[in-house]
Amino acid sequence: MAKRGGFPGGMGGFGGMNFNQLMKEAKKMQADMTKTQEELSNKTFEASAGGGAVKAVVTGDKRINSLTISKDVVDPDDVEMLQDLIITCLNEAFRKADSAQADEFGKYNIPGLM
Repeated sequence: MAKRGGFPGGMGGFGGMNFNQLMKEAKKMQADMTKTQEELSNKTFEASAGGGAVKAVVTGDKRINSLTISKDVVDPDDVEMLQDLIITCLNEAFRKADSAQADEFGKYNIPGLM
C-alpha cells in the first residue's frame, strides 16, 4: 500500500539535506549577501561626459560623492547642454554601480532575486 502524505524522497526533497542544515546554509548566504552589499556601498564608480567636461563619482549605494564641471562647458546661453551632460554622466556612473551589483549578487544564483 502506498504511503500517504509527506514528501517524496523523505525530508521534503532537499536532496538528503536536513532542514536544520538548509537553514544554516540560508543564514550563511544571508550574511554573505549583507557583507557583499556593505562592500559595494563602500566602492566608488566614476564616469564622465563631454570628453571629461563633466565628471561624477558615485558610491555602490547610489550616493553622489562628487560632481565636477569644467568652466569651459558653463554657457549661460546653453544651459540645456550642461544639463544633458550632467544627466548622461550620472546615469553612466549609476549604470556602473548597478552592473557591479549584478555581477556580485549573480554569484548567489537565487531564482527571482535578480
